[in-house]
Formats: sequence, structure tokens, C-alpha cells
Amino acid sequence: MSNPLVQLQQEGQSVWYDNIDRAQIASGQFKRMLDEDGVLGVTANPTIFEKSISHGTAYDAQISQLISEGKSTNEIYEAVVIQDIRTVADLLRPIYERTDGKDGYVSLEVSPDLANDTKGTAAEAERFWNLVQRPNLMIKIPATPAGIPAIYEALSKGINVNVTLIFSLNSYHAVTDAYLSALEDRNAQGQDISRLASVASFFVSRVDTLVDKVLEDQIKAGGNAEQLKALEGKAAIANARLVYQDFMSIFGTPRFETLKHAGAHVQRPLWASTSTKNPAYRDVLYAEELVGPDTVDTMPLETIENFRDHGRVRYSIADDIPGAHATFEQLEKVGIHYDQVTQQLLDEGVKKFADSFHQLFAGIDGKKNSIKEEKATR
Repeated sequence: MSNPLVQLQQEGQSVWYDNIDRAQIASGQFKRMLDEDGVLGVTANPTIFEKSISHGTAYDAQISQLISEGKSTNEIYEAVVIQDIRTVADLLRPIYERTDGKDGYVSLEVSPDLANDTKGTAAEAERFWNLVQRPNLMIKIPATPAGIPAIYEALSKGINVNVTLIFSLNSYHAVTDAYLSALEDRNAQGQDISRLASVASFFVSRVDTLVDKVLEDQIKAGGNAEQLKALEGKAAIANARLVYQDFMSIFGTPRFETLKHAGAHVQRPLWASTSTKNPAYRDVLYAEELVGPDTVDTMPLETIENFRDHGRVRYSIADDIPGAHATFEQLEKVGIHYDQVTQQLLDEGVKKFADSFHQLFAGIDGKKNSIKEEKATR
């Protein structure tokens, strides 16, 4: 029986792995995912690095060496992360070459503390780009109001961008406009746009997590249980499907056709946070319901294993678009407003990543202390 993960490619969807773990790289597990599961790229974030560094031993030798060199916590973080990013980029390079720059990317995040700092974000993106020196790197920049001009600036300089923390259609339109404007400016200046790549990362499960909680609170407060229950687990998929409709519209315009003739790629929607948080939902619900051409699904290990085992592949991203519109109309009627929900999700997303970043640094400090103590007792 063929692997459902590999079958997704037949529907035009790329699977990227949402994790970087040096132990998995060393054991060959990561390479097997590339070879056997059809994984075509990698994303990561501070939460993932914190777990790998704090709860394992794969980084201890390098951290110990950096401590002996007198490196600061930030310098240790950058040295460790950049080594991993380069290693993964090199492992993905054959995919990057084989797909003419469509896939084979690894993403590195700018500090979430810069989410409201346009100049700081743009400078950090350029610094990381120059540090890593790999053409198949994407710099992750959040779609905050301050992030949008930084996204444009990075792309204008030829830096690939993974735009993160997109929740609303309005944010998405700002993101696509930044991408198209950067392509137009580079093309007008005679610069190559055939290898400039970007994805627009929509966070999926978090939409249901928030909306479902509000619905449950309304039920507990005496609302119409049947009406409210019927809306649970609907918002996330509906949102993503409406995004895809806009994607097809935006990248089907004469504006993009002109750029396409100059070699430009579409900015693919990327479905992030596609593991289900509610145990009542099918564990591959989001992965199954958001399949379509020119999309990326970045999956954590558990979702990859579950989808490999029992994922069902079909073109699903365009299913029941009238129902998607109706979902938000019904949510509006019960007092759940799209703009408020998506703004809350963006604010919480920025805070969660910033908290994870600080936790990562605390984890490195903890690892430094344990290594020093171990050396002292020898």
C-alpha cells in the first residue's frame, strides 16, 4: 500500500516537517522521512528548539564548547540554531534543485520580540540570511502591521520569506500585496525573480481552539446548545478554504500573470498548526480537509505518523465553499466576530512565540548551569 504522505504530492500539496532535532538528524530518522515519507521541507520555531535543547543531550557537546569560549546565551543560541539550519538546508538542497526552487526549504525565525519593530525585523532577517548563506533558507516574519513592510523589504532584497501568524483574510491580502510588490520592484530593476520564494503560513487549529471555547462558554451560559454545538470544529477549515479561494483569485490576475512570465512562483498558502488539539476530532482532520494544488502542510511528527497510518487523500480544499461562508455568517449571528477572533489570535500568537523564545533562552541557561556543575564535580 502506497504512503498517503507521498500521495499528497499527486494533489499538488507539499509536506514539510515542523521540527528540527539534531538527534533525529544523527540517527537517520530525518533522512528516512525525506526518502520514504516525501517530506519536502522543514519549519521550526523557538518552542521546538527549546524542547530539543533542554530535554535532550544532542546539543551538550557544542554548548559545552561554546561555554568554554565565553559565549553569551544569545551567541550560544545562534551558533546552535544556525548549525542545525545549515545541516538541514544541505540535506534538503537536492530537493530544492530537483523542484527548481519550489520546495527544499528550511525556515529560521526572527526574534518574536521584534514583532512590532519593522526596522529591527528587516535588519534581523538580512543578518540571518547572510549568516546562514544557503539559497534554500526562508526567514520567518510574522504578519503583524509592523511585519508587513519588513516582509516587503526582505523580499525586495532577494531574501526568501515564510510569513507566519496569519489568521485573517485582511492580513492575507496585505501579505500577498507585499509579495507581489516586491516581485514587481525586483523585476522592474532587471533582477531575477525566478528563485525568490515565499509561503503564507495560516495557523489552523488555533482558530477552532478559540472559537470552540467561546461556543462552549455560551452553551454553559444557557445559549441554544444545538445551534452552538453545530458550529464547533467548523471555523478553522472554513477559514482556510476561504483563504484558498482568495489565493486562486489573486494569483490568477493579470498582475501576477505578468510576473509569472518573468519566472515568478506563486506564494503558496502553508497550513501550520494542523495537529488537532481536541481529542474529539479525527487526529488528521485538518490534514485531510485542506488538500489542494500549490499548498504546503507543515506537520509535527505525530501528525506525520498518523497520516502515514490512516490518512485519506483527496482534493478537499475547495469543498463546500458556500458552507464556509455560512459558518462565519452563523458565528456572527451568535456574537462571535471574525475580526475580533483573528486579532486575538494574532496577539496571542505573538505572545506565545515570545514566551517560547524566552523559555528557550532560560533552557539554554539551565543547560549551561548543569554542564558547569557537571564539570565542577569531575
